[in-house]
Amino acid sequence: MAKQSEKRNLRGRAGRMKGGRGSGRTNKGAVRLWGRHAVEAALLNPVRQHRKLWATHEGIESLCGDLPPDFPLEYAGPEDLARLVARDAPHQGLVLECEPLEDLHLSEVLASDDNRPILLLDQVTDPHNVGAILRSAAAFDAAAIVTQDRHAPPEGGVLAKSASGALEKVPWVRVVNLSRALEEIAAAGYWRIGLTGEAEATLAEALPAGPVALVLGAEGEGMRANVESHCDALAKLPISEAMESLNVSNAAAIALYAIATRVEG
Repeated sequence: MAKQSEKRNLRGRAGRMKGGRGSGRTNKGAVRLWGRHAVEAALLNPVRQHRKLWATHEGIESLCGDLPPDFPLEYAGPEDLARLVARDAPHQGLVLECEPLEDLHLSEVLASDDNRPILLLDQVTDPHNVGAILRSAAAFDAAAIVTQDRHAPPEGGVLAKSASGALEKVPWVRVVNLSRALEEIAAAGYWRIGLTGEAEATLAEALPAGPVALVLGAEGEGMRANVESHCDALAKLPISEAMESLNVSNAAAIALYAIATRVEG
């Protein structure tokens, strides 16, 4: 177990956590998470409602905190845990079944009244990419990510493992129409920048002094025309001609770094 001074109570409770997040997922079935970072973050998130934790003794020892005495825990061997997760998934001795996170509306994010960036993902459906983007969003203190509910991966184990705990920390808003969401974001005072390799200006040239909403499209297809038309500016990352493009999660991380380190006059 972790040192006593480092321990926290690992407990999920109903209700909204101050500064917490919700996924907006419409399917209310159980979510199964695995891996130490994803499971520990979910256990520490007071918004989460937990059903059951399967774990090895080593997995429990790796957690930085204590489970409540009445927590639904079942010890199991690594082979048994492997049958509960996706094929060859690195469960690290921990598999947690819990309820999906509750809905979060865009208006709740926009009401926060700060200058943190918002990321909008247009048909980015790979859970590894979305998970990695959530991790970068947490690292660079983004206000939220926004996806269209029909063109985004579900909340689940692969995404949570890729997010390395960020699924519990970054607000994830799912909307019906991304273009309408961009209109609402503009009305809140954000400058909307679409990231595309076909743009003339670089991101550094396009960045304003105020709050930014960054739009990224799916790899290959890019942003849809209607989404692109709702951007105030288009920008590109100044990458070498030796490479045609970057993975969307890498592009998101670089763009967030550029926003975080911009010099405002």
